Amino acid sequence: MTEQTDTEWNAARVADILLTAERSRTARTSIQHEWPGLTLDVAYAAQDIALADRRSRGETVTGIKLGLTSRAKQQQMGVEEPSVAWLTDAMVLPTGLPVPRDRLIHPRAEPEIAFVLGRPLTGPGITAAQAMAAVDYVTSAIEIIDSRYSGFKFTLADAVADNNSSGVYVTGPVLRRVDEIDLSLEACLLEVDGDIVDSATGSAVLGHPAEALAFAANTFGARGVTLEAGWVVLTGGMTDAVAVEQGSRVSAHFTSLGSITVAGG
Repeated sequence: MTEQTDTEWNAARVADILLTAERSRTARTSIQHEWPGLTLDVAYAAQDIALADRRSRGETVTGIKLGLTSRAKQQQMGVEEPSVAWLTDAMVLPTGLPVPRDRLIHPRAEPEIAFVLGRPLTGPGITAAQAMAAVDYVTSAIEIIDSRYSGFKFTLADAVADNNSSGVYVTGPVLRRVDEIDLSLEACLLEVDGDIVDSATGSAVLGHPAEALAFAANTFGARGVTLEAGWVVLTGGMTDAVAVEQGSRVSAHFTSLGSITVAGG
């Protein structure tokens, strides 16, 4: 492969490369390694171009997702803030269905606290308290992430361009109003094939998931996007993600938000 120059790279090309990798289930190496000009601004532009492509194929936006909301993951990646990405109806995994392995490269599961918005939320300038006032209810979720990069090895800009390693997600059976639950203390046990492998509380998500929602509203607001009523907001992994192996079962057990189980297919 001949060396590419910055003039041959742009957000549209990045989006096309990653969408092709996603649809062909072909992992690749870091784009930023090939093109140091991949900045966060370019990566977010690639995200939006990819979303336009998804919409042209009939997908509709169901919400947004955050990544790198735990301090441990931020330190691991050498960053100081989370990132945001899009969710569409093609990413919804109906309860009871197995993980669609025929669509994914190397799926991993992580438990999350999710919000469903009851009214629009427009940043910038949104506080955590204002963000929570826009929430209709809280629920649990398991997100099945799926990077298009080999071995999940990427930079922050790589991940953002790849729509924060989006795969599919399933939400839980229990709904709570925000005043019915202490989200910073809401605990989760992550179980794989009957063994508890990790645990966390909502405080792992930027100290409180409301901070993640405020960050998302402000980050999207700076891009001219309003978070709409009815949208799902996945606030980011509470624990490390675990590989979803063929035939395995991954469960997340929450204190107040019930349990979710996904089968590896």
